Amino acid sequence: MELMGKRIVLGITGGIAAYKAAELVRLLIKQGATVQVTMTEAATRFIAPVTFQALSGKPVFCDQWDPRVANNMAHIDLSRDADVLLIAPASADFLAKLAHGLADDLLSTLTLARNCPLLVAPAMNLQMWENPATQRNIDTLRGDGVAILGPACGDQACGEQGPGRMLEAEEIVAELVAFFQPKLLNGKKVLLTAGPTFEAIDPVRGITNLSSGKMGFAVARAAREAGAQVTLVCGPVSQNTPRGVTRIDVTSALEMHAAVMQRAALHDVFIGVAAVADYRPRSAAEHKIKKDGNSAPSIELVLNPDILSEVAALPVPPLCVGFAAESHNLAEYAEKKRVTKKIPLIVGNLIQDSFGADGNTLILFDENGQLPLPPAPKLELARQLVARIATLLENR
Repeated sequence: MELMGKRIVLGITGGIAAYKAAELVRLLIKQGATVQVTMTEAATRFIAPVTFQALSGKPVFCDQWDPRVANNMAHIDLSRDADVLLIAPASADFLAKLAHGLADDLLSTLTLARNCPLLVAPAMNLQMWENPATQRNIDTLRGDGVAILGPACGDQACGEQGPGRMLEAEEIVAELVAFFQPKLLNGKKVLLTAGPTFEAIDPVRGITNLSSGKMGFAVARAAREAGAQVTLVCGPVSQNTPRGVTRIDVTSALEMHAAVMQRAALHDVFIGVAAVADYRPRSAAEHKIKKDGNSAPSIELVLNPDILSEVAALPVPPLCVGFAAESHNLAEYAEKKRVTKKIPLIVGNLIQDSFGADGNTLILFDENGQLPLPPAPKLELARQLVARIATLLENR
């Protein structure tokens, strides 16, 4: 219920993507929001207002002269208590109206008279989206402080493929949740690692661990929500990349080390969440190792580079944050790791509470001692961690 209590005015314009708005309303209500729908006349040609009345539990407004508003000023009254005005889908025609301040129907007049933030989710044919006029309008809207959500690339109703698809309802909800998060890292660049590494023994076997990457991906999302430019270097995981996050896939610790060291000096913050394998085989067999009687093969292991220590030792290092996943003696090992690596913050957790789970229990270790965080979903904990990192940056 991350949108609990939020009041959202949803404007729907004409286009085949209007059908997605029905699922969007359902998800917004499920997240605890109050939704007031307004539609253009063209939008009603694609989906009936009664659908949105049933889903939102509120009457739908389409007419600028709607007599249900006591003072006949729906274009004023509808936005006055709103936390945000969202246009989804936003057609090329409506974007042009917004960019030039036109107000010839209820929704365009409401948008011009609003006193709340405006977000738009464009939806149109790829040629319409790429048309110079549309791109000029988008640039104008961005310059006016309007948040542009998408569009996505993919198959379009016209049979063509490319940019112009409206984001899916789940993606728009995630963007709204992010919009309401405090922008504690606005303008900062954050580099982080997530997931396990895989150290090959032969083409089919290797040394790895049970890290799912969920915590690292949650931190990446929370940092992006806080306004940061986020780059995520991750080992082999199946997690979906948070919107707006740049993802770099690697497999081994050496690949992760190379990706991080190439970029670390250009970032304000480095967060080592990945469960990097401490060791790797000195060499991997070219072909699958076959059984040879009853004897097991001898595999010589060598140390992998310590990515966090090397980043912390840069001439001008970013603010470094590490993770300590332990099976026991968490406080002792986590604090030792923080001091040894000479970093300001270590996030400690027990393996049995974290690997593969959706929730976690964390303890933050810094020069002032320990700060336990109550058990919570990983995204909620990630947001608390981001708030702590923002404080460290301010005091740096």
